[in-house]
Order: sequence, then structure tokens, then C-alpha cells
Amino acid sequence: MCDDLLKPSRLWTRAEVLSRPSPVPKAPGVYAWYFRALDCVPSSACLSCGEFRLLYIGISPSAPPMNGKLPSRQSLYHRLRYHMQGNAEGSTLRLSLGCLLANELGIELRRVGSGHRLTFSTGEAVLSQWLEGNSRVAWHVCDEKPWQLEEELISKLNLPLNLDMNTDNPFHPILSEVRRAAKAKARALPILAR
Repeated sequence: MCDDLLKPSRLWTRAEVLSRPSPVPKAPGVYAWYFRALDCVPSSACLSCGEFRLLYIGISPSAPPMNGKLPSRQSLYHRLRYHMQGNAEGSTLRLSLGCLLANELGIELRRVGSGHRLTFSTGEAVLSQWLEGNSRVAWHVCDEKPWQLEEELISKLNLPLNLDMNTDNPFHPILSEVRRAAKAKARALPILAR
């Protein structure tokens, strides 16, 4: 079903993804995130590649909107780079990881700027460094409808960090509650300038 995702011959580090030129193709597809064991995430039933476990699947671009808006033109290259160095407002993966690891990493979700955006502020850099040491990625170029392959993979695999289309996963209510509580706390705190 996609050996380059599920039985990858190689996993890529954050530094490699962000290097120039990047090995990540500027093409549509599906990406797989593998992590070293996280105490807060049940992963013994997840696929493994060496010491890393597959905990999350994503796509780029997303499925075309049904409301007539233009479809996304993002690629694997753009999406993976954003997950690696962006912020929690634009990356559900960063939001989930930051909320789960907040105490361990000493970071906190906060409202920033106008107060509508939620990020880990200066903690985003801490989260990025954690990703460098504890995560690896693989990808599969899928020129046609990567969202269909994503849906198939989520339905067949144990992916505790995926929330969308994954409500049957036993970790779903736990992760949802951790994220809800972090957002509620962030909204009760003063807005940060940056």
C-alpha cells in the first residue's frame, strides 16, 4: 500500500528537509511522520521503522474545497517545511505535539498578535529543536487525489496523532481534550505581542 511510507528505506531528518536543495519534491502527495517513543502517546501498536514509530499521516495539497474557492497549490515540499519550522496556528501536528509536550519542553500555547492566533510563541523554536532530535519523515508522491490515499491509510493504521477521520482511535478523545484544555487556558491568558 505505499512501501515508501509504511516500509521506508530511509527516513529524513528536519535538517535534511530544510536543507537547500531539499530532497522533498515540489509535488502533491502523502507524508508520514515517525517519532521516537513518546511517553504520553500509546504507540506499541503503531508501525515502526528502526527506533521510530509512525504516529501521523498528512497530505499536500488538501482536497479541493466544496465551496467554490480555489484549491490549494501547496506541495509536499511546502507542507513539510512548514511543519518543521512554522507554528501551531498553521500546523495541527505542531499544535498536538506542543500541547502533549508542553510540560516536558517548558512551552505554553498563547494568543499572539491580534489575539486570534494561537502559537507557542518563543516555544516554537524549542518544539522545532525537539522535532530535529525525535522525528523523521517519509513521503510518497501522489499526483492524483492524495486525500483518498490519506483516508485509506488513516482507516487502516493506528495513527494516534491524527484527529481528522480518526475518531475511532482510542487516543482521539485524550488528544482532543489536551488540545481543548490548552486552547482554553491560552484564551484566558493575556495576549503576547509576538
